[in-house]
Amino acid sequence: MTLLSVREVSKRFGGLQAVDNVSFDVATGSIKALIGPNGAGKTTLFNMISGFTGSDRGEILFGGEAVQGLPSWQIASRGMVRTFQHIRLFPKMTVLENIMVGRHVHSRAGFIAGMLHLPFTWKEERGIRAKSLEIMDLLGIADSAGTEATSLAYGQQRVVELARALACEPRLLLLDEPAAGLNMRETNEMGGLIARIRDMGVTVLLVEHDMSLVMKISDEIVVLSYGQKIAEDRPLAIQKNPEVIRVYLGDDQ
Repeated sequence: MTLLSVREVSKRFGGLQAVDNVSFDVATGSIKALIGPNGAGKTTLFNMISGFTGSDRGEILFGGEAVQGLPSWQIASRGMVRTFQHIRLFPKMTVLENIMVGRHVHSRAGFIAGMLHLPFTWKEERGIRAKSLEIMDLLGIADSAGTEATSLAYGQQRVVELARALACEPRLLLLDEPAAGLNMRETNEMGGLIARIRDMGVTVLLVEHDMSLVMKISDEIVVLSYGQKIAEDRPLAIQKNPEVIRVYLGDDQ
């Protein structure tokens, strides 16, 4: 079953055709990777899918419904949640508080109800806290609940960001270079976490430059070059694809 469909999507910035007529599907319960050299259009495509950038043409369907043109918060509320290449944690908040922020997307209490401390807001807040702690335990960071998030090691901050995204209860999780800045051990651990998230029933679409990670955890891979899709297949076939080899290694290889 298809969860995300990208249909003939294009985006131009002035004289630069950043994304050119790209189409692909993401199956429910799978991990799909977008790869390509720098400037291939991966982040622009990610931004269009998640509502941070509008497309010039084409169609994006999530769960069978068109989402192109919707603001990012509406897309997130429908179950498509993303992380960013650069960590965006709240620096003066604890790990638990950062994760609870993600959970509040499902909160029914408004500003006035919270300000008045109405009884149902306390019950809802306890539920948000309990669910956030459950996610932290799942990802192995429960011991850091009261620690200021930005005081953690870089690799742990990446895990906190992942936990915050999971707190939104996504059906589709978009990960923008989740292994950026991680050492080999941390990258392997991140790969294990992403695979575990997929096994929990969350579909994953990621942009990543670490090819060992991509080949290890992906079910399918889409390759972009100069804004165009040049290949889409399973990891082993991508590794042997002559056009992909040419793009990554150059014409002289």
